[in-house]
Amino acid sequence: MTNTPDPSLFTGLSAFPLTPLKDDSLDEDAFIGLIERLVLAGVDSITALGSTGSYAYLDTDERARVAQLSVESALDIPVFIGVGALRTRDVLANVASAEAAGAQGLLLAPVSYQPLTEDEVFALFRTVTESTDLPVVVYDNPGTTHFTFTTELYSRLAGLDGVASIKIPGAPASPAGWDERIGEIRAAIGNEVTIGISGDAHGAEGLIAGCDAWYTAVGGTIPEPMLEITRAAELGNAQLARELSAELQPLWDLFTEFGGSLRVTAAIAEHLGLVGADTLPLPVRDLDAAAKRKVAEVAENLDLG
Repeated sequence: MTNTPDPSLFTGLSAFPLTPLKDDSLDEDAFIGLIERLVLAGVDSITALGSTGSYAYLDTDERARVAQLSVESALDIPVFIGVGALRTRDVLANVASAEAAGAQGLLLAPVSYQPLTEDEVFALFRTVTESTDLPVVVYDNPGTTHFTFTTELYSRLAGLDGVASIKIPGAPASPAGWDERIGEIRAAIGNEVTIGISGDAHGAEGLIAGCDAWYTAVGGTIPEPMLEITRAAELGNAQLARELSAELQPLWDLFTEFGGSLRVTAAIAEHLGLVGADTLPLPVRDLDAAAKRKVAEVAENLDLG
């Protein structure tokens, strides 16, 4: 299929909600509540079934239901659906259910048990873009997939009809380092494919350096502070964006302390009464009681919610 994506769809703040479980099944009421919260906040798009949405732990039927609920609850806000899976067969099934639900884009990570080569990853994206008219976001998340994209591979993927955005991982760097990295990627992929930053602690610097979008994990639960940072960066107020991000340093420190954003985000959502306890898919477990108290204290001090 041939598809010319609208790059403007993949800009601004895209919020990644949790997929809460209850008794090891999808908690539909809690999930709908999370989506409605994002609608009320006015996020630019919603990406369901990202890593924060535990996509890799859900079967195709569960993912189809999440896609349906996401689109039904999002009103006029664009919804992108994560479709990554171990087998291309299952990726294509997830693409089909996202299409049937009315999603406006797809998020694709190269999920694999065996290490993948660059040619295998390219072939996966080519297969997906040839099978659908929906635009695709390239999901570069080496912390979970253990595959590292090169700038050369970004360039090859950007040449595929249907690739609309590349979601890059955040990393500590100076402002000059960020400018150099984003400039290098932009030179490789051109202007028709957007660049989105992930890794919430690095969102402000990525946007300031020229990223078009912020694909935010914790923003799927507490969107307002992430929107403030995004809007400041969009207006060219780098100082304000940095100050707002610095105010959230205790939150970023929690991510470092507890091995990433997922468990901390789930604890914040539970503290705010948005989800219940034991909402993550086993064998992944919630933080213990002491850690939850620490998260709650930070949330209260930062007035998150």
